[in-house]
Amino acid sequence: MKVHWLFIGLVVAAACAVAPVSAKIIEEKDGYIVSTIEDPGNLPTLETAAARLASNTIRQGQSNNHITNVPGGKTTFDSDLNWGNTANSLSLTISAPGITFGPYYDSKDGSINGRITLRIQNAGGLPSGPWTSTVYGYSVSGSQGYSYAGWAS
Repeated sequence: MKVHWLFIGLVVAAACAVAPVSAKIIEEKDGYIVSTIEDPGNLPTLETAAARLASNTIRQGQSNNHITNVPGGKTTFDSDLNWGNTANSLSLTISAPGITFGPYYDSKDGSINGRITLRIQNAGGLPSGPWTSTVYGYSVSGSQGYSYAGWAS
């Protein structure tokens, strides 16, 4: 009986030691890792991004640009494009000095929910300067409202 309880204890301990599910890597490019943000409701820097939150509308085939100035010394760029209407489809392309990421679509994270959340990381540092996030109306009936925030940390 002791062996049985010991085995169960080891199985429980092993299950508790498993790391939580990590973000889904969707692209690796030139030393950058682009991944989804698993729980966008708990973004650690959402309060600091509030000042950069933009609300806008978009139509089929239209593009809107949002500029984020990235200071030197940062290693992570987070972005959150949220329109919430799965009947319409938007895409997001992010251009930094010397490199472009995307376009990314709602389904890239494996879930169609009217939201694209991305984290771009480079342990060696991000290029400083203006980063342009382009929202594109890929398949939109009428006009679609959305919010966008992008920030570096």
